[in-house]
Amino acid sequence: MNSDEAGIVLEAALLTTEDAIPIIEMAKLFEGELAPRDIENMLSELRCKWAGSGLELVEVSSGWRFRTRPEMQKFLDRLDPKKPQRYSRAALETLAIIAYKQPVTRGDIEEIRGVAVSTQILKMFESRCWIEVIGHRDVPGKPSLYATTSRFLDDLNLRSISDLPPLQNIEPQLEQHDT
Repeated sequence: MNSDEAGIVLEAALLTTEDAIPIIEMAKLFEGELAPRDIENMLSELRCKWAGSGLELVEVSSGWRFRTRPEMQKFLDRLDPKKPQRYSRAALETLAIIAYKQPVTRGDIEEIRGVAVSTQILKMFESRCWIEVIGHRDVPGKPSLYATTSRFLDDLNLRSISDLPPLQNIEPQLEQHDT
């Protein structure tokens, strides 16, 4: 298979899946004929090929995927005018604490927020697969330690937790959310 054919196969695989594909999985498409470095080069070429279109190839926590460019969303909303999920300030604060301070216990979150954390908030984010229990703190009661998941990063189009915006940029958005 030549590199043009391999690029077409890779493009088809990325366009027909909703989930991000790690490079190691992409290699299976070629039965070991291509090294990861070759696949990375093809991904670079694909990214350039799609530049200027309504889609873009992005790397997220769990691999690579195509997504709609953010500036296209206002047009796509005309086809499917669903309102995005809105979260309460308490839910957003809880998620932000978990994301920025992880791993944290429920007690840590309550100490930072100054109020009790609703079990429903934690369950909601667990059901979305945005947070998970990654262990227990070695103190009396062995409280659960919460952290964000790769799904959280993927849904926010982030490669790692270090790609989160600085915390000071989040506070004005929380204030806007209340209005």
